[in-house]
Amino acid sequence: MTEEELPAGLSALWARFDEPEPERRSRLTLSRVVQAAVELADADGLDAVSMARVAERLGFTTMSIYRYVRSKNELLLLMLDQVAALPAELDEPCGGWRPGLERWCRAQWEMLHTHPWIVRLPITGPPITPNQLAWADRALGALKDTGLSEADKVGVALLVASHMHTVARLSADLGQAASGEPIAAYSDLLGGLVDGRRFPALRAAVDAGAYDYPAETPADERRLDYRFGLARILDGVAALIRATGG
Repeated sequence: MTEEELPAGLSALWARFDEPEPERRSRLTLSRVVQAAVELADADGLDAVSMARVAERLGFTTMSIYRYVRSKNELLLLMLDQVAALPAELDEPCGGWRPGLERWCRAQWEMLHTHPWIVRLPITGPPITPNQLAWADRALGALKDTGLSEADKVGVALLVASHMHTVARLSADLGQAASGEPIAAYSDLLGGLVDGRRFPALRAAVDAGAYDYPAETPADERRLDYRFGLARILDGVAALIRATGG
């Protein structure tokens, strides 16, 4: 496929992937534009990102930004690809499909926790940027010796990725993922709202401390935990591998 056949924004991404952007004499570069947009999103969320805000942050006119990116959607693609750089640890030996996927998920969680705006990005199609495809490749690579069909490997990778994205989105919806305080406050709120006669099962869970955090849990760790759901998913994958003779 030629660059002209790629969707808007992807030609720039793949050009950068194949050949790093050369140093420019001018102060404004595509890398600086993307980095400024990422910084805005990290600080104030995805709604803070606009061509005008990026231009203001860099000290240029809005029209000058359009020389590097043609639209906000293209800018969002570039932002995602930049923060989704693959951690080097995912290329190291791991000793089995399950530890490999668990490591992959830890790295995903760290990325989604560091840049919670990722879960707000509009989904306009399947992963197609260089770094997105690298993540998919490593997830499939962890499953290479399982005996699963290629279609089943893709299904497992999509299921695991969907779980991580859903938990990260819910965590962001409940409050700022970096602090976790609104999630802890939710536990206190439930304690006062849940009537044992109307909600007996929920009251039992509240009284058992199912929504609480141990007192020693650091504030930045008081957020939803993806590991319970992941363990159940991987138990199912293990059963599938056994059923297929892997």
